[in-house]
Amino acid sequence: MNHRHLVSAGLTVLLGVTATLAAGCGDRSGGGTGTGSGKPLIGVDYPRSDTDFWNSYIRYVPQSADGLGIELKTTNSQNDIANLISNAQTFMSQGVKAVVMAPQDTAAIAPTLTQLEGRKIPVVTIDTRPDSGKVFMVVRADNRAYGTKACQFLGAKLGGKGKVVMLQGGLDSINGRDRTEAFNECMGRDFPGIKVFGEATDWKADVAASKLQTRFASDPDIKGVYMQSSFALSGTLQILKQRGLQVPPTDPKHVFVVSNDGIPEELKDIGEGLIDATVSQPADLYARYGLEYAKAAIEGKTFQPGPTDHGSTIIQVRDGLLEDQLPAPLVTLDGAPIGGQPTVKFDDASLWGRNA
Repeated sequence: MNHRHLVSAGLTVLLGVTATLAAGCGDRSGGGTGTGSGKPLIGVDYPRSDTDFWNSYIRYVPQSADGLGIELKTTNSQNDIANLISNAQTFMSQGVKAVVMAPQDTAAIAPTLTQLEGRKIPVVTIDTRPDSGKVFMVVRADNRAYGTKACQFLGAKLGGKGKVVMLQGGLDSINGRDRTEAFNECMGRDFPGIKVFGEATDWKADVAASKLQTRFASDPDIKGVYMQSSFALSGTLQILKQRGLQVPPTDPKHVFVVSNDGIPEELKDIGEGLIDATVSQPADLYARYGLEYAKAAIEGKTFQPGPTDHGSTIIQVRDGLLEDQLPAPLVTLDGAPIGGQPTVKFDDASLWGRNA
């Protein structure tokens, strides 16, 4: 995974990448445009710092930048689109040559993308894809597959019958919509005997906990929970404990829980039997390839749809918009296939959550 084929002017160029992903955090900010050091200056906006997943991403970014020879300017928009728009203005005033961002409101970012394009500053989005507007590359995993994997797991474990709660993210985000739509479509198609309660949470832990508590009060026979992100992990476990439902999967009272992120805490909880599965969203690869594509954009390289040599596939989402869909495996206690899909064992050394 140290090299990748880049397509530029019809030729294939091999770009060597060395990225050391060790613990720690810091801002390798460069002065001016970065031309003094000869390194490209790239602005990275961290979307939030209130979840373990995004804090892991924040730690990976400067280490990946070191390996790629990049100077950084960083901001944190704290899940606020107004902050992100302001931070983009700051990047432009600092003379960055490219921007990496993860807009949580994927509709409202369009005018800012247009402004950056007018300034000839290429943008790479990670984790989310803008509803409209031009970006150089989207670095993301297949979020519809997240919802489908969670559906297949819960459907198989519940034997196609019962009630499940889906703690949705924000439906103003392509991620929340993709995971929600795919989960619902899969349940309706493959497990029509399962009743799904969708609870919108806006990616907020307190909202998720409150809605799950209310749902259990009205439907105490719920047998499954799908959390669209690990933001809901703590509250969900607390509610299950309070209701006396933290019991082994062999106990009829067990509530099967699928999360989404692959943070160390989730892997630990799978090992301890507190949750049953998670989708490992690649925080380390988001950092690495987000910066790598930004650097490639500065250098004038271009890409085309097709498989990569790092286990992903670049697809064309719409005219002029490419997305590198990185692998995101379903992680379970034993790693055994379920619902017709492969899984990875929770203690597999290849999982980023094992090395964070």
